[in-house]
Amino acid sequence: MKQPFCSRREFLATTLTAAGAVAAPVRLFAAEGSVRIPVGFLGTGYSHFKEKHKTITESPIWNLVGLCEEDDAVRASSPAGARWLSAGELFAKAEVVIVESAVQHHARDARRALLAGKHVHVEKPPADTLEGFGELLRLAAQQKRLLQVGYMWRYNPGINAALEAARKGWLGDVYLVRATMNTQAGPEQRREWARFRGGAMFEQGCHLIDPLIRLLGRPTKVSPYLKHSAGKDDLLADNTVAVFEFPRALGIITCAPLQPNAGPQRFFEILGTNGTAKVQPLEQPALTIDLGKAAGPYSAGRQEVKLPAYRRYADEFAELASAIREQKALPFSIEAEINVHEALMRACEMI
Repeated sequence: MKQPFCSRREFLATTLTAAGAVAAPVRLFAAEGSVRIPVGFLGTGYSHFKEKHKTITESPIWNLVGLCEEDDAVRASSPAGARWLSAGELFAKAEVVIVESAVQHHARDARRALLAGKHVHVEKPPADTLEGFGELLRLAAQQKRLLQVGYMWRYNPGINAALEAARKGWLGDVYLVRATMNTQAGPEQRREWARFRGGAMFEQGCHLIDPLIRLLGRPTKVSPYLKHSAGKDDLLADNTVAVFEFPRALGIITCAPLQPNAGPQRFFEILGTNGTAKVQPLEQPALTIDLGKAAGPYSAGRQEVKLPAYRRYADEFAELASAIREQKALPFSIEAEINVHEALMRACEMI
């Protein structure tokens, strides 16, 4: 049953207070310099596991101690030659645990790792309730551990350059953000996504809601439209739109797993009174800036922006390692994390 929105506000205040009251520098385990940080995977069934596993194994930063997968069927399809560990063995050997289990187990497994005293990278969405995510944030603070949420475009240079242009006023006053992430999902993927009321918005829209909320803050209103359009009996919300209202701007996010060859059509666009910044495609990112008047490093008119080389997941794991070694916080505040997750839950009619 949905709770009144005022209870959400009380929950947010409580979470921020509790986390802030116990926050302290994270304890350092890995030695400084070139010593690799022991890391392991708890769960291997999520779709991002294979590429994250490849990123970790190819990195000079990390020492992969092993994998833990408690579902025999999932384990059978995992990498050949994997070093399998029990959860207890994983927690004994690893300093960092990467949670790549099925979505419904993300919060459960992140909680297990935090209680074991580990830094945690948890796949997105990190929980299917607001309270579940709040518990993870409080537990991370109490344990003095880092909790990194795996929104995969937080280190996308195209999106970050667009956000910079908006934050520094180069686009003028932002009045609209719009973004689309479609795909073409098969039967198994549709069944998994249909577990959640938000469907495609919950599973994929979260990646777009993240930069929207980090740019514009907590929305005053969220209006979700969760439609089942495919002629299938899985009841998946597969044609989804969420409209976010802010004091002086709107955000429109759309997600549908119905589009073939969808990758090149994915985009993230910010519109302001002095121009626009549009990332399309999102990977490899291509950024176009179009300004009425020159601002910052950009000239008036339309221009393609040169971006640095980008590999999904590489920079976020490098940031996590740096935070552990230097005993510093990750660059996303607790308040921002809560605002993103609350907006996602509202866009999915899950609160």
